[in-house]
Amino acid sequence: MTTTHLQSRRERVPADFAAMQDYFWQQGWTDGLPVVPPTEDAVRAMLAGVNVDPQHSLGVMQPSNSRATLEKLAINAVMAGCRPEHFPIVVAAVRAALVESHNLAGTAATTGGANQVLIVNGPVAPRLGIQADAGCFGPGFRANAAIGRAFRLIVRNVAGLTPGEMDKATLSSPGRYSFCFAENEARSPWEPLHVEKGYAPEDSTVSIAGILGVYRIMESTSGTGFGVLGTIVGNMRTVGIANYYQQATGGQVILVLCPEHAAEVAASGLSKADVKDFVFHNARMPVGQLKGIAHYGNRTWPAWIDESNDDVMVPIVRSASDVVVVVAGGDGRHSAWMAGWGVTLVSTEKV
Repeated sequence: MTTTHLQSRRERVPADFAAMQDYFWQQGWTDGLPVVPPTEDAVRAMLAGVNVDPQHSLGVMQPSNSRATLEKLAINAVMAGCRPEHFPIVVAAVRAALVESHNLAGTAATTGGANQVLIVNGPVAPRLGIQADAGCFGPGFRANAAIGRAFRLIVRNVAGLTPGEMDKATLSSPGRYSFCFAENEARSPWEPLHVEKGYAPEDSTVSIAGILGVYRIMESTSGTGFGVLGTIVGNMRTVGIANYYQQATGGQVILVLCPEHAAEVAASGLSKADVKDFVFHNARMPVGQLKGIAHYGNRTWPAWIDESNDDVMVPIVRSASDVVVVVAGGDGRHSAWMAGWGVTLVSTEKV
């Protein structure tokens, strides 16, 4: 790769670190946290992680209609604190986000404050230290934090989704700073997400999902897989969850089982397909409890739902295939489910 094609505008900024951070904030380029200065040398070093012309574009990012060139992505990756070896994952995440069915602009602009979560699979995760075990959703892991933050800075600076402007979130989400974790494949009783999607076990992938919330469930009493799943779907059955109104537009649910819960579910003879089927058939609410509240005015219910019958049970997703199951986290018997934004699909790309 040659290094003579950097085309971004050069800026002369104060040498003082605090003044430099103030300048970046005033330009609207940061998420509010300090950033690493994207010097020309740092950007060139980041681009060394991919052997492609810096002006190569992955596509056009909405709503700004800006080209997502590798150079622009590298600038934001530097600012986020990425190392060059992290950059191919950032690039794959942007490719996944640009798949039309993912609808990045919609998830990032909605008043619902949806955020994107990156799920990494394959050998690249342990090699780069992307946490899949205890604490994988939270702070303390450089690769998770920097990769997730790089993606969010790209959403802000390339796609043009700035809070209060094109980003219309009512409350937003801390997940919009950074949200990236790996599947705990070593402790999963089933095939990992990327293999389920048709990739080889030795492949590395990034999957991106648009989610409205993360709901954590503790089940430390029931020792059976059916008991675990029953507690989880019990948490899903409540008012105010937008998924119950958005089946026809593709709303999905991400179920993240901790290793202990996954082992109990598998020991009960349940496959991953069985888990999806259980959620589809048991995470349901009666029409009578959904009428006239929450997202009812924007419902996209399938034709088979008889709105005149208050006892008809409405599923949280349109089919079992809209439940995405991964295993992550450490010990402690805490699992989680993520409510997917209603007009987006999980997208996966190879690193």
